Amino acid sequence: MKIYSKIDTLPTGEAGERTTEGCLVLEGGGWKGLYTLGVLDYLMERDVNFSSVVGVSAGALSAIGYVAGQIGWGARIDLTYRHDPNYCGLGALRRDHGITGFSYLFDDLLRRHPLNRARLEDPARRLAVSATNLLTGRAEYFEKGSCDLFRAVRASASVPYVSRPVVIGGVPYLDGGCAEKIPIRWARETGAKRIVVVRTRELGWRRKPGAPKIAGMLYREYPAFVKALSSANEDFNRTVDELAREEGKVFVVAPSEPVKVTRFDGDMEKLGALYWLGHRDMERQFGGLCRYLAGNGTE
Repeated sequence: MKIYSKIDTLPTGEAGERTTEGCLVLEGGGWKGLYTLGVLDYLMERDVNFSSVVGVSAGALSAIGYVAGQIGWGARIDLTYRHDPNYCGLGALRRDHGITGFSYLFDDLLRRHPLNRARLEDPARRLAVSATNLLTGRAEYFEKGSCDLFRAVRASASVPYVSRPVVIGGVPYLDGGCAEKIPIRWARETGAKRIVVVRTRELGWRRKPGAPKIAGMLYREYPAFVKALSSANEDFNRTVDELAREEGKVFVVAPSEPVKVTRFDGDMEKLGALYWLGHRDMERQFGGLCRYLAGNGTE
């Protein structure tokens, strides 16, 4: 099984107990989420542990290790087990009816790489993940303490077209990014005064409008969901433009160079390099982040 050649260079340890007031918003992006993991590990190394976190899809998965305060946990799993078919491949498809082996991750891998569950579940820090309701076509937020967090994360990261919907409370859900690719609405609705958004594509990147034609055929039972898929890319572009206009009010961390990693990329060296790009970018922007959090602007 291929693993990242520099896996032993990944940071380890536990984040400090100090909490930083503000909301961290984590975009999805499949394996581009390695960028996010690099950003989060640097934040933990510098003892920046946001009081609230919201993530979608890969961002929801990335949030788990961050809220648990375990430096390198998410990256070590992704860069070790990417080519394990039970984590990503035929084993996952057979067991979980999707591209990611959530049962393997949350049952088997957690025995080898345990989480600090007490810290993850500590009510002092809020964590929400978004998933798309197929009946309404809207993104809904599931917050730890009031839901089965791992099931909600599974729903948030269940990729459309290749995954079976995850049923929660009798309602089918898929990837939160189908309706909202940057889950900033939760941060605003909860009244966060400081919002930090971690992107997985460079600032100038935009999506092509529309959805694949197959969407209407596969999800014809869910017209509201098809409509959401059709407008999601344009909604994303509007959100990105709004973030650019809100410079100084919202702090954005984004790749400093074009991201070549694809949604389902299996090149371990590219994935490892993307992790370190996130780590370096956050290091480079750390001074600006500290000034923003202190209320002194982003620059």
